Amino acid sequence: MEALEFEKRYWKAMEDRDIDAVKNLTRFPCIITGKTGVRKVDETEFHKNFESSKNMRMRVLDISDITSQAINETTALIAYIVQLEYVVGGQTSAFRCACASTWVKENDQWLCAMHTESDLEK
Repeated sequence: MEALEFEKRYWKAMEDRDIDAVKNLTRFPCIITGKTGVRKVDETEFHKNFESSKNMRMRVLDISDITSQAINETTALIAYIVQLEYVVGGQTSAFRCACASTWVKENDQWLCAMHTESDLEK
């Protein structure tokens, strides 16, 4: 299992706003942490959150400083720095954050069970 491959697929699906691909890569309920706190999100809430950001476009500019570790045959961890660009209402902003994900294998499919994002100073 190459955690980076799955992480890149996830980000690409987010960029493309491909809700089906994102849901197929997510283990529900999933745990998400970031600047808004800690949340346990089921599939319905995930879909609502995805739809509420339909006017926002996101693009991954770079992924670097990648560290990953297989815990066993069904669990893997990955951490990295991602540089993102967001466009909302014609306004563009870019930022970097440190991310970490936990991937688990269920029914022969790798799924993201937890994702964290910590904004970095410029």
